Amino acid sequence: MRSLILGGVLAVLAVPAFAEEGGCVKDGAVGALAGHMVGNGHGVAGAAAGCAYGAHERNKAEKEKSQQANQQQQGSQQPPKK
Repeated sequence: MRSLILGGVLAVLAVPAFAEEGGCVKDGAVGALAGHMVGNGHGVAGAAAGCAYGAHERNKAEKEKSQQANQQQQGSQQPPKK
């Protein structure tokens, strides 16, 4: 029963986390909740892991956005084909 509740809570909390790139606060809170549900003293470890995951995803999304912007700039700088 406990794992069913944990799965449901994590599913509800994880959906907004994947909707847009987050950071330490949002993903750390999800990790802390998951760590707390796993056992005594694991909330801090879960929060740290969630924070690290959020920072990684944010950096990955920023890198993808900058690459897309660079590709658009390169495409607009080329002369039109005749």
